[in-house]
Amino acid sequence: MSTQAATAAARRSKITPERETELYDAVLCLLREGGYDTVTMEGVAARTKCGKATLYRQWGTKAQLVTAALARRRCVVFAGIDTGTLAGDLREAARVAASRRERDAELMEAVAQAYIQHPDLRAALRETVIAPEVAALEAVVARAVERGEIDADNPAIGFVAPCFMGVLRVERLFEERFADASTMRAFVDAVLLPALRVEG
Repeated sequence: MSTQAATAAARRSKITPERETELYDAVLCLLREGGYDTVTMEGVAARTKCGKATLYRQWGTKAQLVTAALARRRCVVFAGIDTGTLAGDLREAARVAASRRERDAELMEAVAQAYIQHPDLRAALRETVIAPEVAALEAVVARAVERGEIDADNPAIGFVAPCFMGVLRVERLFEERFADASTMRAFVDAVLLPALRVEG
């Protein structure tokens, strides 16, 4: 463990897991109520009767606190998917994503605009929330290459994770077209598998 990580861990240890959960729940409630810009350290402190100095000592910035709350709420959605085939893995990823769509969409929409406007939030979310999901999807494709299902030089490989994550974010803008829960499965079958030259 690095010195920085050890210091952060020591700081976190001063707050009990129960108290930490309470603080994170307050952050998520504030996000839902008014979006990222309405979340303040003062507001979280007031809602949880916690000292503002404690929040700054623990998380440093609002972006780090919000990111920690979002990360704690969720596990890596695509971790552990391994059906034995690329088509099976991508379809399972689609099923899992569809099952979580409504739960995740509300909070993601609450931070979507802030993600663009606040570089510190963007960096924190990329590292803590987005990168693990991308890594899990890339692992699915890497296993397919190892099994010989797709060629390592297939130009579509680098677009799988960005396209998958992109559709998850964009489909809410086209609800009249993609309201059905089977949207992600259709995307896998109509777009990803043909691009990767995978049949069935």
